[in-house]
Amino acid sequence: MTILPTATVERLIRSAGAYRVSEAAARELAEVLDEIGKNLSKDAMALAKHDKRRTIKAEDIKLAVKLKEVKIKEIL
Repeated sequence: MTILPTATVERLIRSAGAYRVSEAAARELAEVLDEIGKNLSKDAMALAKHDKRRTIKAEDIKLAVKLKEVKIKEIL
């Protein structure tokens, strides 16, 4: 189950140029984005903890994204 509203995800897909979007497609992307967000949040929490902080900062999220990009590029 995702916390992202399907209407919001549908608007996101439309902003990428799609003319029509099925509800199932919006739900599926919402679940994928939810999972990605949770994984990045966990990585950002670890980065904050390593820096002896309990607050996640924007820089933690940015670094978590960069680290994921490196892992994805290694796989490809």
